[in-house]
Amino acid sequence: MDSDSKAQADLEGSAGKPQSRWAAELWEMLKTVVIAFVIMMLLNVFVFNLSMVKGQSMQPTLEEQERLFVDKIVYRFGHPKRGEVVVLKDPSVDADRKPFLVKRVVAVPGDTVEVRDGQLIVNGESQNEPYTDSAIEDGDMSEVQLGAGDYFVMGDNRHAGRSKDSRYFGSVKEKWIVGRAEFVFWPIAKIRDL
Repeated sequence: MDSDSKAQADLEGSAGKPQSRWAAELWEMLKTVVIAFVIMMLLNVFVFNLSMVKGQSMQPTLEEQERLFVDKIVYRFGHPKRGEVVVLKDPSVDADRKPFLVKRVVAVPGDTVEVRDGQLIVNGESQNEPYTDSAIEDGDMSEVQLGAGDYFVMGDNRHAGRSKDSRYFGSVKEKWIVGRAEFVFWPIAKIRDL
């Protein structure tokens, strides 16, 4: 083989190496992205969720378009408590049904709950609700006794017709509660715990 042929063969060989190295790097990057995506999807399904507030039912606590970090494993080790803000599957069956709702737990299994004269009454006692800015304007609701695994949820917006909640669709089963809303993470200027 003369020197020109050898130089030509070396050129062709070196031209192939960078291309195969580039393809290998691209393949590694693609695998990393796919693995990260799968891990994030698994975490999103089993550990946490990022939700956006839609509607006015949780005002003044939450504003429309705010984004929430939702802990999905907390209730595997305990049960929802009074005062916690939760995300739940919408149990209603009307045309206005949404996939999920954000509400506050106001009564837990075994409690009695009623609305009288604009006040929330749990176990015979009027509740102090500093997260609301209004008395309940939707009228009275007769006393309800919650059974095992039943929770009574309400929106913080107590103005007339502003919250579709347990006064409308009844108590909710614990299995319908997806997780506890822990904090607002967006917009950045409004980051806060719930």
